[in-house]
Amino acid sequence: YNRVWIPDNEEVWQSAEITKNYKAGDHFLHVQLEDGTELNYPVDPVALPPLRNPDILVGENDLTALSYLHEPAVLHNLKVRFVESKLIYTYSGIILVAINPYKQLPIYGEAIIHAYSGQNMGDMDPHIFAVAEEAYKQMARNNKNQSIIVSGESGAGKTVSARYTMRYFATVSKSSSNAHVEDKVLASNPITEAIGNAKTTRNDNSSRFGKYTEISFDQSYQIIGANMRTYLLEKSRVVFQSENERNYHMFYQLCASAMQPEFKHLKLGSAEEFNYTRMGGSTVIEGVDDRANMMETQKTFTLLGLKGDFQMDVFKMLAAILHLGNVEITAVGDERSSISPEDKHLNIFCELLDLNCDKMGQWLCHRKIVTMSETVIKPMTRAQTVNARDALAKKIYAHLFDFIVERINQALQFPGKQHTFIGVLDIYGFETFDVNSFEQFCINYANEKLQQQFNLHVFKLEQEEYMKEDIPWTLIDFYDNQPVIDLIEAKMGILELLDEECLLPHGTDENWLQKLYNNFVNKNALFEKPRMSNTSFIIQHFADKVEYKCEGFLEKNRDTVHEVLIDILKESKFHLCANFFQDNPVSISPFSSAINIKSARPVLKSPNKQLRMTVGTKFRSSLSLLMVTLNATTPHYVRCIKPNDDKLPFEFDSKRVAQQLRACGVLETIRISAQSYPSRWTYIEFFSRYSILMTQQELSINDKKQICKIVLQRLIQDSNQCQFGRTKIFFRAGQVAYLEKLRSDKLRHSCITIQKRVRGWLQRKKFLCIKQAAIIIQQYFRGQRTVRQAITARTLKQTWAAIIIQKYCRGYLVRRLCQLIHVAAVIIQAYTRGFLARKKYRKV
Repeated sequence: YNRVWIPDNEEVWQSAEITKNYKAGDHFLHVQLEDGTELNYPVDPVALPPLRNPDILVGENDLTALSYLHEPAVLHNLKVRFVESKLIYTYSGIILVAINPYKQLPIYGEAIIHAYSGQNMGDMDPHIFAVAEEAYKQMARNNKNQSIIVSGESGAGKTVSARYTMRYFATVSKSSSNAHVEDKVLASNPITEAIGNAKTTRNDNSSRFGKYTEISFDQSYQIIGANMRTYLLEKSRVVFQSENERNYHMFYQLCASAMQPEFKHLKLGSAEEFNYTRMGGSTVIEGVDDRANMMETQKTFTLLGLKGDFQMDVFKMLAAILHLGNVEITAVGDERSSISPEDKHLNIFCELLDLNCDKMGQWLCHRKIVTMSETVIKPMTRAQTVNARDALAKKIYAHLFDFIVERINQALQFPGKQHTFIGVLDIYGFETFDVNSFEQFCINYANEKLQQQFNLHVFKLEQEEYMKEDIPWTLIDFYDNQPVIDLIEAKMGILELLDEECLLPHGTDENWLQKLYNNFVNKNALFEKPRMSNTSFIIQHFADKVEYKCEGFLEKNRDTVHEVLIDILKESKFHLCANFFQDNPVSISPFSSAINIKSARPVLKSPNKQLRMTVGTKFRSSLSLLMVTLNATTPHYVRCIKPNDDKLPFEFDSKRVAQQLRACGVLETIRISAQSYPSRWTYIEFFSRYSILMTQQELSINDKKQICKIVLQRLIQDSNQCQFGRTKIFFRAGQVAYLEKLRSDKLRHSCITIQKRVRGWLQRKKFLCIKQAAIIIQQYFRGQRTVRQAITARTLKQTWAAIIIQKYCRGYLVRRLCQLIHVAAVIIQAYTRGFLARKKYRKV
C-alpha cells in the first residue's frame, strides 16, 4: 500500500499509510497514522492526498529531484535534512534554501572554501559557498555582472549569509597587491553592523537598514575594491525601542567602554543610565560582549585607514546623541515647556559638539514661524519639544551613518578600472509586528519589489523562453504581486497620497488615512479597513496581511528638523558636526542620495527639488535604482528560513517554515518545476558535455543539433521527458540526473579501461624488471655452480687416478709377494718331495 500526506493542525502535514484499496467513487480513504491511529479520511476524488516519496529519496540535496513535488514533500525533506542530518542548506532548483541553525557550525573555514572553489554547483553538497562559486564562475566565464540576493524574515540569517559570500570572494580572488583590499571589504561588515544593526524581539542582530555591496573585480577577476549602497536606515530606533529590544549596537559598545581612559571625556556611563538605550529594558544580549565588540570595531576602523582622530570624532557624536536623550524637558502650563540652563546633559551635549548651550536650550523649546509679512516665535508644548529633541537626535545619527558609509566607500575605492562586479544584497526581510509603522511599511514595500523581481526572473522569463524556443508547453498561472505594488506606488497610490498630505501646512495622519479609506475601501481587494479601528489600515502583502498604524506616518515621511536648530549646528566649531549641515549638499557616493536638510517651513519651497523630496519618495527612487541594477545582472537567490521563533538550535517549527516557504516563492518554484522542464541546455553545451555518450557513427554527422536529437532519442525512450527548441534542449525533472549517471558510468568505465591498461603496462614493466633481475641472478648462480662443478670433476679424476694407481701398485706388490711365496713354496716342495723320494727310495 502507498503512503500519503494528510493535513494536520500542528505539523501542517502528517504521514499516513493506506490500509485499504481506494476505488473510484469512495468518499473516504482508510489510513493508519504513524502513531497507529486508524482513520477514515474524507477525500475529494478530484484532489486526492499527495503521495509520499520513497524513503530512498528522503534527504535529497535538491528539492526538484524528488519524485513527488509538493508542499509536504518539500517540508519533510527540509525537516529530515535539518533535524536529523544537521544540514542547513538545500537546493530548490536555482534557489539555495538556508535554514538558520542558531548555532555556530564548523563549515565555513578556508579548507571548505578551497573545496568548493572550481566545483560545479551540483557536484558537492549544497552550501552558500557553492552559490558564491557559481556567481564567480559565471562572471569569469561570461564577463557579466552578478548579484546574490539574500532574502528572508528578520532573524533568518541574511546578514550572516551575505557575510560568508563576501568572505568567499575575498578568499578565492586573493590579489598579490599590498593593499589588502579583500581584508578591507570584510572589515566593512563589523562597522556597518555596529551602526546599523540592533536587537529586536525576533533577532539579536537585525539589520535595520538595507545594504547592497558591489565587489569590483579587474580583468584577472581579482578584487580591486568595493562600493556600498544603503537604504532606509530605521532612524526612529535611535529614540524609541519596543520592549525587549535594543538601540543600535554601537551605543552599547560605547557605554561598555565608558571607563576606558580614552573615553573619559565623553562622560558616559552604563547603558541603563541613558533614555535612548534603556527604553526597551534589554541592554544586554546573552553571549555578546559589547566591550570586546568595541575593540573589534576600533580594529576594523583602523584596518580601513580611519585613524584614531576620526574614530574619536564619531564617538563624540554618538555620546552627544545619548546625552541629548537625557535632557530634562519641563512642562510650563499646557502651552509651554522649558529646559534648565544648568541641565547637565544639555551642557555635555553642547560641549561635545561645541555648540551655544543657551541657544540650543531656547530653540529646543521654541519654533520660528516665517510668513510673508512677519516672523513669529512660538513656544512649544512639552510633547512638541520632546519631538523636536528626538528629531534632532535622529537627524544627527542619520548623517553620522551616511558619513561613516561614505568614508568606508572612500577606503574601498580603487585606482584601476572595474571590469565586472558581484553585488551582494542584504536587505530587511518582510516584517509584521503588533504595531507596524512607517518603517515596516517601507520595508514590506521593498520586499514586494524584490518578490516581483524574483517572479519576473524565475517565472515570467522562464515562460517567455519556452515560447521563444517554440516549446509546446501550457502556461502555468502563478501569483503576481503587481497589484499590491500598484496600490503602494501607482498614481494616486498610498505613497503619492502620503506625499500630497505632507505638502499641506495642516496635513495630519488622520486626514491622510481618511483619503485612503475613500480611495481604496471596497474598491481594492488588497486594502482593508480594520473593523475595530479608525486609525489603521490593512494591506494584503504577498506574504501576509499587515495592519499599519497611521500615527507618525506624516512626520516620518517629512523627516523635518526645525531650521533654527540646523542653523545652530552649522555654527558649531566641531568640524564633523558643521560639515554635516552645510548649505550645499555633498554627495556621499555615486549611488547614495545627497545629505540634505528639509526645512520645517512648508510655506517656503526651495527651487531644489531634492530638498523637497520626502523619505518615501527617496526610498522609492533608490529602490527603483536597485531594481535596475539587479535586472542588469545575473541574479542568484538565497532564501533564508527561520526554523522557530524561540531561537533554539536545530528546532523545526513546521508551521513557521511552511509559512515562509509559501511567502518566499520556494513552493511556487517547486510547483512550476513539477509541471515543466526545469533543466535547459543549449545544443553546443549538450554536445560538449555528453559527446562521450555518442557513437562514432553519430559523431560522423556534421549537424550537431541533429546529433543531439538522435542521441537523446536513443538514450531517453519517453519523448515527453525532453523537448527540442530552436537553440536549447528542455528536460523534465530528473532527466539530466539520468544523463549525468550515464555519463558518469561511461567515464567510470573509460577510467577503468585506462587504469587497466596502465596497470597492465606497469605490471609488465615490473615483470620484465623482475625477469631481468632473475636472469642475472641465475647467470651468476649458474656460473658459480659451473665453477663449483669443474672443481669437483678434477677432484674425482684425481681420486680415481689415485685409486687406479693404488690398484696397480697393490697388485704389483701382491703379485711380487705371491711370486716370492710361489718360488719359496716350489723350492720347499722340491726339497720336500726330494727328501720324501729319497727316503722312499732308501726304504725301497
